[in-house]
Amino acid sequence: MNNVILKSPEALAKMRRAGQLLAQVFAELDKRMVEGVTTMAINTWVEQYIHEELRARPASLGQYDYPYTLNASPNFVVCHGFPTDKPLKSGDIVNIDITLEKDGYIADSSKMYCIGNITPLARTLVDATYQALWQGIKTVKPGKTLGDIGYAIASYARQHGFSVVKEYCGHGIGQQMHEAPSVLHYGRPGDGLVLQEGMTFTIEPMINQGSAKTKTLKDGWTVITRDKKLSAQWEHTLAVTATGVEVLTLREDESLTQLLK
Repeated sequence: MNNVILKSPEALAKMRRAGQLLAQVFAELDKRMVEGVTTMAINTWVEQYIHEELRARPASLGQYDYPYTLNASPNFVVCHGFPTDKPLKSGDIVNIDITLEKDGYIADSSKMYCIGNITPLARTLVDATYQALWQGIKTVKPGKTLGDIGYAIASYARQHGFSVVKEYCGHGIGQQMHEAPSVLHYGRPGDGLVLQEGMTFTIEPMINQGSAKTKTLKDGWTVITRDKKLSAQWEHTLAVTATGVEVLTLREDESLTQLLK
């Protein structure tokens, strides 16, 4: 199992609680992601909300010496973007990626926000990336493989004319933010680790409008598209159940029944 940690029912209950709290953060964030706000102001608010309202810990803050509570990745930023004091403007798309630890267990999720009036192409990219995430989630059940997940995601993205970033992937999660296994967003059916009940991991595809090639900026964190075309990402933390999948960070505006059709 390559050091994969299968979670007990007790551990899963704690992960479920962390996921529910993180979904609550996003529900509140939905009201605040508007034209003119800065991602630094959002970062400050999220940190305070997690600490004071949820009595939890923002797990990204200080992890690997990362200096902020969240990642804010607008437009051609693929992932790991720093929050800034630059106001968001109409037409921006931005990924907000947040982790939360409660009672020793961590949940990880990200969501795309569309500010004001975005272009039709940006809308198509954001929507296709969301659907690609769910194509991956729909494959999850005991007996399936990590390759099945990656194939489902990449196939969907390519069918819609987009490319899949390969350098960054989903990951096992639990008491540590990053556990085994690595969950690639491309692959071949039947390849890789076989899924079994009790596994917990994230799926978080990064999908580009143009080339899949990326570049890391001098800050050592921020990853951008080499061609400066748009990128989008969505992420959920999930658990493999006896019969399928449970999305631990499912948000109020998402219907699992509809999305798993």
